[in-house]
Amino acid sequence: MATDGILSAAMTVAPIAELVSALAPCGDGFAFVAGATMHALLGGDTALADWSAFAASWDDLHLDRYMADGGRYRRRRHALYAAPARGAILRKPHGPHWQSLDYNVLNGGIERWFEPIDDAIGASRSVTTILAWCRDVFGAVSTSVAAWDVEVHQFRIEARTDELAEPTPEGVHRDGVDHVLVLLVERKNIASGTTTIHHADGTELGSFTLTAPLDAALVDDRRLSHGVTAVEPLDPTQPAYRDVLVVTFRAAAAR
Repeated sequence: MATDGILSAAMTVAPIAELVSALAPCGDGFAFVAGATMHALLGGDTALADWSAFAASWDDLHLDRYMADGGRYRRRRHALYAAPARGAILRKPHGPHWQSLDYNVLNGGIERWFEPIDDAIGASRSVTTILAWCRDVFGAVSTSVAAWDVEVHQFRIEARTDELAEPTPEGVHRDGVDHVLVLLVERKNIASGTTTIHHADGTELGSFTLTAPLDAALVDDRRLSHGVTAVEPLDPTQPAYRDVLVVTFRAAAAR
């Protein structure tokens, strides 16, 4: 679905206040933000001055070797951050990504150690801008949270003719966090890859396709599930892939 601005189940709007309202408990729980709008919300070219180098880092992702379906179509890197409600957002020592089988029936239940996001990329202007923006938005939705545990994932899904390429091989799912941002970095020579949003009972609430750089989906993971349809190459003789940045925010346990 192509549109300008921020799309929730009911409206197309631009102000951050409307986006927060869409994600709030009384709102739809999800929003689509078109790339041009997201570019402006993040601060434009000044805030994203290193975007080209940031996007190029997807060419150096490593094969995901934890795919229970035997797939070899997903590459990724991963990083952990600590984000207090105010103050500096700091990268944490490298650690595993873990989801229970309740949230990921295909690949959950084990510690998955992925290659870390490159230090320079993890500290880049683009990443720090995106994380600070997420904290502002998600913090305005969840005002009682004093600190967040943040995970950042770089994903590349490679589409080929000999293997079904699933951006969400576990199917429609929740991530087991509070809030999720999915940000498109690049889409090359692929068809499909439609994001669907679902109520807890499985009812589909909306769908859209991330097609342009910085197109974004934001989801209240506490209430809603999401999935993405398989991608396939338009021209099987040429490279075909879908590059996304996924950022998850979960309220940190009180210490």
